[in-house]
Amino acid sequence: MIDGLVSGRLYGEAQIRTGQNGKRFVTCKVRATAGDGETLFVNVIAFDDEVQTALLALGDADSVSLAGTLTPKVWTDKNGIVKPALDMVAHGLLTAYHVQRKRKAVHPPASEGHAVAGTDDDL
Repeated sequence: MIDGLVSGRLYGEAQIRTGQNGKRFVTCKVRATAGDGETLFVNVIAFDDEVQTALLALGDADSVSLAGTLTPKVWTDKNGIVKPALDMVAHGLLTAYHVQRKRKAVHPPASEGHAVAGTDDDL
C-alpha cells in the first residue's frame, strides 16, 4: 500500500453505506487527471467522521483533494481495454471551502475599517 495525495473532481455523489458490523462509511469516485492527461478514477472509502461529512457535503464535479492509503488496480472498459484505477482509504480531505475558511481564520476581518497588512490588495 502507498500513502498518497489525490486531487480531482467528485464523479457523481458520495454514498452512505453501512457495514455488516453496523458501522457507517462513505464511498465515492474521484476523477483525477494523470500527468499525461489521461483520466484516472479513484474509488474512495472513508471511515473517518469528518471526512465522511465533508464528502457528503460535496456535489458532483466539486473539486477535492484527498490524503490516504492507495492500492493500484486495473479495470476493463466496454471495448476490452485494460485501464488503471486506484482504491483509496481516505483519512484527510481538503476542498476549496476549507481553504476559504482557513484563510479567514489566519486573516480575520479588520476591525474599525483598518485593513490587516497584506490583505488590502485589489484581488
